[in-house]
Amino acid sequence: MGHGIVVACSVEIEASCEAVFDVIHDYGIRLRWDTLLSKACIVDEGVAEAGLGVKTLCVGRAAFGKVGVETVYVSFQRGRVAAVKMTRGPWFLGDFAASMVHAAIPSSAGERSRVTYNLRIAARPRWLRFVMNPVLGFVFRVETGRRLAGLKRYVEEG
Repeated sequence: MGHGIVVACSVEIEASCEAVFDVIHDYGIRLRWDTLLSKACIVDEGVAEAGLGVKTLCVGRAAFGKVGVETVYVSFQRGRVAAVKMTRGPWFLGDFAASMVHAAIPSSAGERSRVTYNLRIAARPRWLRFVMNPVLGFVFRVETGRRLAGLKRYVEEG
């Protein structure tokens, strides 16, 4: 990728790694908690569930210009980690990849876990990265924090 930035955000949730993983990758309920998106779907014809090699499309809310990013799952280990990389995106995004890593947290009060969302982003064109990468990093950091708060609310109150 070269000269991109990395953003990491995490949240602790009162639920098992598997339960949180299942909510994140269930595109039928994604819009109930994901504060960034206006559309989230699997684009592979005849495929009903997320999994290794499956392509998805996520489109941002109107406030973000309804920008869409198509990704493919490059890792999918239920309750542990899932990772995607961009296959198609907007003109200003040269590279995008994300991983969602789950870890159990010992708790006497019941199941608890942490999910960490790691993003790798690089702007396009390359010569504008010195300006655009920090802007993209800020936006993705703020929005990822909001998304994880929405995920926590959905899982814990659901």
